[in-house]
Amino acid sequence: MRYDPINSDLFIQNRRKLADRLKPRSVAIVHSNDIMPTNADGRMGFMQNSNLFYLTGADQEESSVLIAPDYPNEELREVLFLRETNEEVAVWEGHKLTKEEGSKISGIKSIKWNAEFERVFYTILAECDHIYLESNEHIRNSSLVETQNVRFIKACQAHYPLYHYERLFPILQDLRCVKSPIELDLLQQACKITEKGFRRVLQFVKPGVMEYEVEAEYLHEFVSNRSKGFAYDPIIGGGRNSCVLHYLNNNQELRDGDILLMDVGAEYSNYNADMTRTIPINGRFTDRQKQVYNAVLRVKNAAIDLLNPGSRIPEYHAEIGKIMEGELVALGLITMDDIKNESPHRPAYKKYFMHGTSHHLGIDVHDVASVYQVFEPGMVLTVEPGIYIPEENLGVRLEDDIVITEGGHINLMRDIPIEAGEIEEIMNQ
Repeated sequence: MRYDPINSDLFIQNRRKLADRLKPRSVAIVHSNDIMPTNADGRMGFMQNSNLFYLTGADQEESSVLIAPDYPNEELREVLFLRETNEEVAVWEGHKLTKEEGSKISGIKSIKWNAEFERVFYTILAECDHIYLESNEHIRNSSLVETQNVRFIKACQAHYPLYHYERLFPILQDLRCVKSPIELDLLQQACKITEKGFRRVLQFVKPGVMEYEVEAEYLHEFVSNRSKGFAYDPIIGGGRNSCVLHYLNNNQELRDGDILLMDVGAEYSNYNADMTRTIPINGRFTDRQKQVYNAVLRVKNAAIDLLNPGSRIPEYHAEIGKIMEGELVALGLITMDDIKNESPHRPAYKKYFMHGTSHHLGIDVHDVASVYQVFEPGMVLTVEPGIYIPEENLGVRLEDDIVITEGGHINLMRDIPIEAGEIEEIMNQ
């Protein structure tokens, strides 16, 4: 781990909240993600299962947690299983968690090697009626890969068909929506690292620089500050590429007079920042660029004001659509007749602002939450409106990460420059 140790109270409290939601005589099991192969003997970098990390803080492959809140033997109510290490593993792969380290990180007293899992699980099942299993039910999940949790579901149901099986995902989705103070601190740190990267890039960008060179500047700053790197594949698009919503090639030269849209964020301790900024490549916005830029900024600020407890994403986004309509009319991009004659299924503003305004943020960049979830204090959402005009080679998106509170909001990116004048000033120092 590159990041500083996390207070184990976070994981202890998370497990307690989960235990309170389980039915009597239950056991819940969550497994780690696999290390995915590439070709030959290659493999991808490891990324932990978000729910296992949320419950234990164990950031290592071949690990799992078993939670049986009312099991008679208190020593088996929480068990963290780890891969048993030895000298050969240490030589080839490096240090793996000891039992003592696993206990310190997670706050779980009972730590066992994976070889003991079947025996412990079978023992606990003797006093259980319900088995809660984890699956990826995110509405955007399209993975074709069979995870360790999916494999365990199949094996468990085949071996123990007469138990009552329950879905763990809805409970954890609900719990993970509202962030604890420790989680907010971790998200704030990810945003602080992102700020450092952005300020570095403002001093670097100029005509003739390649998009991938900008990507490299961010990565250097992120890794230098204890991050694994980007929270997601970075979008760094100059000129017309700024109008491609998920542009990932990052291989073109930045040209004088164009703008540069950068959707990037740093990861820190498995929590993620998600920032978008749009800057002038030569350090000065044209009048038209600034006109569009300020329109997007006004929509973003209005959207933050609408991000209040009690609302939901569908109604929230509909209100923002009305605000965007006014800005697009003022920019001469749509007319009142376009609005009057629009299809009820595709509002006129969608021609230039075709994506949603906000999504939940946390351990996952598109964090688990139903779009119909009512906003509550402690939820963290992005706010990211944009206007994209391909015929003008001009796409502007601005994005901040916002904590909903009882009496307002906390902008986790409040220190990251966003006003057009401030950006120009920094770029021309």
